[in-house]
Amino acid sequence: MDLEARGGVPRPGGREALRVEAEGQGGGLRMGRAIWLSAATMTSRVLGLARDQLFAALVGANRWSDAFVVAFRIPNLLRDLFAEGALSSAFVPTFAEASASRGREAAHRLADAVVGLVLAGVGALVLGGVLLAPALVALLAPGFDPEQAAFAAGLTRVMMPFLLLVSLSAVAMGMLNAQGRFTAPAIAPALFHVGAIAVGLWLWATGKGPGAAAVGWSIGTLLGGVLQLGAQLPGLRALGWRPHPRLGRAALADPGIRRISRLMAAAVVGLSATQVNILVNTVFASHEVGANTWLQMAFRLMQLPLGVFGVAIATVAGAGVAQRAARRDLDGVRETLGSAMRLVAFFNVPAAVGLVVLAGPIVSLVYEHGRFGAQDAAATAAALVFYALGLYGYSAVKVFAPAFYALDEPRVPVIASVVGMASNVLLNVALYPVLGFRGVALGTSLAATANFAVLAVAWKRRHGGLGRAGIYRQLLRCLAAAALMAGVVAGSALALDAWLPPGGLGRQAALALGPIAVGAAAYFAATRALGVGELGEVVEALRRRGRRGGG
Repeated sequence: MDLEARGGVPRPGGREALRVEAEGQGGGLRMGRAIWLSAATMTSRVLGLARDQLFAALVGANRWSDAFVVAFRIPNLLRDLFAEGALSSAFVPTFAEASASRGREAAHRLADAVVGLVLAGVGALVLGGVLLAPALVALLAPGFDPEQAAFAAGLTRVMMPFLLLVSLSAVAMGMLNAQGRFTAPAIAPALFHVGAIAVGLWLWATGKGPGAAAVGWSIGTLLGGVLQLGAQLPGLRALGWRPHPRLGRAALADPGIRRISRLMAAAVVGLSATQVNILVNTVFASHEVGANTWLQMAFRLMQLPLGVFGVAIATVAGAGVAQRAARRDLDGVRETLGSAMRLVAFFNVPAAVGLVVLAGPIVSLVYEHGRFGAQDAAATAAALVFYALGLYGYSAVKVFAPAFYALDEPRVPVIASVVGMASNVLLNVALYPVLGFRGVALGTSLAATANFAVLAVAWKRRHGGLGRAGIYRQLLRCLAAAALMAGVVAGSALALDAWLPPGGLGRQAALALGPIAVGAAAYFAATRALGVGELGEVVEALRRRGRRGGG
């Protein structure tokens, strides 16, 4: 039956809408849950930054670090494509629908079938990656010399099993998210970083050189993958699931498997465009020593607000959209997406502006230590400025694309991804000769924005607006508040730069953290003055979470 025909009752507006959304009723996003997930994700992202900081100090930005980045990118490309990309997009709504319509036992049988297929299919990919590692490195990094390429191929063979670990982890994460359990999946990536950090500290203590440190870091990556998967198994056990992987005709005949296969086929095509973008970026950057490392470090910094706000909001919104789509509640889907997009603007617009204004001090504080020198920090900051321009687009895509999959409209995100891919390739070709590695970052941001634009236009044409969201009006208010914040941040940074004594970690910390604190206060004051409703929602959700924790 058409979703519009069973759209349900209209959602309330004004203060009542805020109350309904805050309590998790109706179609809105659960604000308290999104904030709690953001806090859990923040823990992971901070540990991730500590992990990157340790890697930069141990290895630096050179041919060895570039080799590691390319080697890790091979299983990562496949992870993003098959595991945390296509599989998650297809599995979460299918598992939610199976649980709602056929019961928990049927949903668990579906999960067992998916685990069996992952073990067989991803296991074959891992074996192929080990055997074809030299060819894969040659494809991704044609600018490497023979010694560097051979070193990267060896690291690839060490890290390929990581793909199987994170694929199984993606299944566990999908099961937990589909049943409204978000904390364990949000914390699990933190344990991945803990494993790598533990190995990194041992490497630091033993004084290993950059090449040996890169090898040890590869082993730490595998250890982190084991911890990430293991952290989610107790939650699944508490929900009554006992893994019994299934393969064979009966497993393949499950209607959920057929739906997952159909959605994954479209998702792989769509997500492959993103992976092609990464491949193209890596190819271009491999011709500058250190460029792959600079771009990787800058992108990871940009991923801090993307993960804390964008991915956290998208995860909660995606689960809500999947549940409401399974009930054929299109009004609820609209309201959930509207709430999510308002939060994306409220958090990520100032984050993007802050990264642009404070790129230099932030990179210096986080990375400029050990073997990672001032020139490396300056190059990374330049890349971060251009990556930050795409932060809103990145976050919006993560909110919108899963909604189309949940509504069984996979062709739309496929087309949007292809548009983004084509834009990225053309922009790299045009910008790299002029801007070098900085052009790679700028092309990536513009391509993400193009991807989002296609999704937004398609949603408007197919499903109308987003309830009573007021997206554009609220976005303009957030932009105005962020512009005021930028002036305050720039002024405070200049004052501190003139006042602080030269050199030292204290100066680095003050130049980065001081303006951030002042800017946050200015932004919240400005949004309050401009009547941005999300500020009140966030404050109220924090109060409820505090009362719940205190009780």
